[in-house]
Amino acid sequence: MNFSIEREILLENLNVISRGLPAKSPMPILTGIKLEVTDQDLYMTSSNTDISVETYINDRSLVVEKPGKTVVPGRFFIDIIRKINSRRVDFSLVEDKILVIKADRGEYKLHIMDPLDYPNIDFVSLQNPLVIPALRIKNLIRQTVFACATSEKKPILTGVHLKLTAGKLTAIATDSFRLSQTQLDIEDYNDFNITVPQKALRELDKALDGINDSISFYFSVNKLLVKFKNVLFQTRLLDGNYPDTSKLIPSHFPIVVKFNKDELLEAVERVSLLSPRDKQSDREITYSIIKMTIGKDHSIVISTNNASVGDAYEELIPTETQISSPLIIGFSSRYLVEALSSFDSAEVALNFSEGVRPFVIDGEKDAHLIQLILPVRMD
Repeated sequence: MNFSIEREILLENLNVISRGLPAKSPMPILTGIKLEVTDQDLYMTSSNTDISVETYINDRSLVVEKPGKTVVPGRFFIDIIRKINSRRVDFSLVEDKILVIKADRGEYKLHIMDPLDYPNIDFVSLQNPLVIPALRIKNLIRQTVFACATSEKKPILTGVHLKLTAGKLTAIATDSFRLSQTQLDIEDYNDFNITVPQKALRELDKALDGINDSISFYFSVNKLLVKFKNVLFQTRLLDGNYPDTSKLIPSHFPIVVKFNKDELLEAVERVSLLSPRDKQSDREITYSIIKMTIGKDHSIVISTNNASVGDAYEELIPTETQISSPLIIGFSSRYLVEALSSFDSAEVALNFSEGVRPFVIDGEKDAHLIQLILPVRMD
């Protein structure tokens, strides 16, 4: 195998390939990137068994002297290409044991692995695509993935549920303490019901950086394949039935308070500075609680108490209120910050039911987006 290529072209593809590389693997071969050079193309593959990525390069900067294939140590290979400054990079195999990388005055040698040991990646057949603009998918991921569960106690909740029914693609994520739901309009495609691991969606979101075109989705019984530009991005799907969340969202809200989103977000972040923290990591405890007091006189205050540090208190100025009775409610400050950050609207509404029931956040410019947070009772 002997070829050369422009560094920028190669690095652009390696940044996508890195999304399928595992940090560690019980199969050492999967820590590598498979390179396969034909007379005119360069194929690169990575896989961590859950996520598999393949790119193909057919660029005039690619000059192939001798086709071949090999598997190179993934992280070292990417780091070398990222650090060198040469415009072009030359690659050659020596005795099928060493990959020699030459760039300007530098030369790097990597021990390779046997490409015959690399598992065959069974990519989904490219038939019957669902085509959606990349920016809409990135937005869908941004608005939902943070609400997925991180605990494996209920594996199905560690993914985003995607359900297409009657031309509406609904995306739902919940960890049992909060819920995020958004919708996209889809035309002329068969209904489906799948749950995609959050890890895969986070990696897909990064891989789609800079992609403004539409992307294609292909489905099988247990896999989802996304195709964009010269990239195949495939993930396994989560097994099991996603719980019915439709009955979790209240429909009656006697208390509605509207805020400038940025002002509310900044106030919550300020008050959260005194939230209890983990002594070992100095990170905010996940379930640190902020209290919101809504008075019958339409006064609204958020506060927190940290026995070891002090108290924080801030009065909020809503843009509009509908208050039937006073309410004192507590909730995770992090949950509220993440929920608010998902909105593009300048103004958001916090919709409360009576008693300690989940409250709902919506925004006028985010017509299909709903954020729900389960509160805690405050004495």
